[in-house]
Amino acid sequence: MTASQTPLWSPSPEQIANSQLSRFQAQLQARLNVHFDDYAALHRWSVEQRESFWEQLWQFADVRASQPYEAVLREGERFPGSQWFPGSRLNFAENLLRRRDDKTALIALREDGQRRTLTYAELFEQVALLAAAMRQRGVVAGDRVAGFMPNTLETVVAMLAASSLGAIWSSCSPDFGLSGVLDRFSQIRPKLLFAVDGYRYNGKAIDTLERVNAISSQLDSLEAVVVVPFLSGETAELKGIDRALCYRAVMAEFATDDTVAAMQFAPLPFDHPLYIMYSSGTTGVPKCIVHGAGGTLLQHLKEHRLHCDINDDDVVFYFTTCGWMMWNWLVSALACEATVVLYDGSPMQDNGRPLLEAIDREGISVFGTSAKFLSAIQKAGVSPARDYSLASLRAILSTGSPLSEESYHYVYRDIKADLQLSSISGGTDIISCFVLGNPTLPVYAGEIQCIGLGMAVEIWDDDGTALGAGEGKGELVCTRSFPSCPIGFWNDDHGEKFHKAYFDRFENIWAHGDFAELTRHGGIIIHGRSDAILNPGGVRIGSAEIYRQLEPLDAILDSVVIGQRWQDDVRVVLFVVLREGVRLDDTLQQQIRQQIRQHTTPRHVPAKILQVSDIPRTISGKIAELAVRNCVHGEAVKNTDALANPDALDQFRGRSELDD
Repeated sequence: MTASQTPLWSPSPEQIANSQLSRFQAQLQARLNVHFDDYAALHRWSVEQRESFWEQLWQFADVRASQPYEAVLREGERFPGSQWFPGSRLNFAENLLRRRDDKTALIALREDGQRRTLTYAELFEQVALLAAAMRQRGVVAGDRVAGFMPNTLETVVAMLAASSLGAIWSSCSPDFGLSGVLDRFSQIRPKLLFAVDGYRYNGKAIDTLERVNAISSQLDSLEAVVVVPFLSGETAELKGIDRALCYRAVMAEFATDDTVAAMQFAPLPFDHPLYIMYSSGTTGVPKCIVHGAGGTLLQHLKEHRLHCDINDDDVVFYFTTCGWMMWNWLVSALACEATVVLYDGSPMQDNGRPLLEAIDREGISVFGTSAKFLSAIQKAGVSPARDYSLASLRAILSTGSPLSEESYHYVYRDIKADLQLSSISGGTDIISCFVLGNPTLPVYAGEIQCIGLGMAVEIWDDDGTALGAGEGKGELVCTRSFPSCPIGFWNDDHGEKFHKAYFDRFENIWAHGDFAELTRHGGIIIHGRSDAILNPGGVRIGSAEIYRQLEPLDAILDSVVIGQRWQDDVRVVLFVVLREGVRLDDTLQQQIRQQIRQHTTPRHVPAKILQVSDIPRTISGKIAELAVRNCVHGEAVKNTDALANPDALDQFRGRSELDD
């Protein structure tokens, strides 16, 4: 892929000067007498002098700690094993609840139009009440508190209440099947479970109490199940659920001024466990990834304030569920004293209209979504610039999969010309980003703007040689430790699974599993996951290289590409979902092949193109390429509960067209 030479957007001198990133650089110059000519120099310093960088960030972001750190970093050359800010004591929830006035903290929207809000004062009060209820039921630091919850107010309250005590929060969204929930929660043995009576999705009301009952009966570690009446609206019908309590009754029991006044935040070590997150689980039982409070807080403050320029006057939205790390990332914007918008429901109802309308109605300034959403509304002919004001909107963030060049052009042509479009990439593994946006840099089509500050990211070939800009594609690695590196995996006492997941390929080097390249602008192009690389004739091709070429073809709504083992080699096989009424005839096949050949190489051209009606995706919306590949090869898919639409796999099994 050839990097674009002309930026689609550049920040104005005023925008650069007023950015928090520029203010941070001014702090560095005043305190350390260091000056940087460009972002590349700043990034290089942040990696080479990482102790100074992270300490200055701590001060710039005004991290609240009850006990100061003794050092910034110990065992700094160990990766994993570094100790960040030893001696310090802090509380994650306290840092998110530093503001306690009448400014709106949370806006919770539902696809049926329901809207609820909490001010910072109300949020603090509700967290205090629920923390008291948890404490009264014996929840202490290190206990696990789980959520089978939608993206709404009570979920944020429960997470903050748990973390205020030092309990570890872990959540799944209610669209998970029973096996998917048990695969996750049975490993961590939670003491408390927060759950909803149901939710709405794509116009349908979905009752979850039967699953809640089954979860409760099969998790013998639970001492109580707190049910939130999200669907019913008033009181949840507990239907004989074992150990069940009504959320509103629990809150009412402690609803006194004395409870709020007595609120205290547990002072905890920097690396005290905060979250247990989960791998997708498409290749087996999900891995339980443990993230620490201090590292998560500091990394999110860096990304929000320096890379997204989030201030206390911003209104921040990201479409996510509670089963995806972007929920945790979004909620951390409370530490910037911003207003956070939560949404529960289908993002594509009425071609995305509820989300687009919310930009104007709520004054959203930072709008986070997925590459799939932008592609889908483009294919549907939606033109937000024509239908909405979008006056408040200054940034769009995209993740979940690589954002195509076509989608970049669509955003600036049909959404808004003057905004920062930031494709971001990292993952659940680090609960943050390796590469992301930058309010002081131009945006080029198809490129992520920069490597994150403090992140020693490089692109390596198979021999472990670093590849410079324009020198080719390779494995995205991180060569030095960082604060949001996971503490480890749950129930992995000797760290063997953790080491195998990230450090097996290169000694003491984090191999992230992304196939990527550096551009001459200092940007990054992600070409797909390394484990889904196509390898025809020994040439490594990222799946995203092919997906990008299909975006301009109006007939194609969705696609998945795999490498099929064939005659001692690999051949490229492309499956496409077509617009209603369109047939995959010879003319369309020729058009697809010509488009791919013209913009890539002959090696990229599929040997076979087949039509399907649906593409299997994980619950967080990512294409399940490995599951499709297994089906094509007649191999078992180990964990279909990790998929949002497992029935779609049937279309890829036993295809006679792939026998010759």
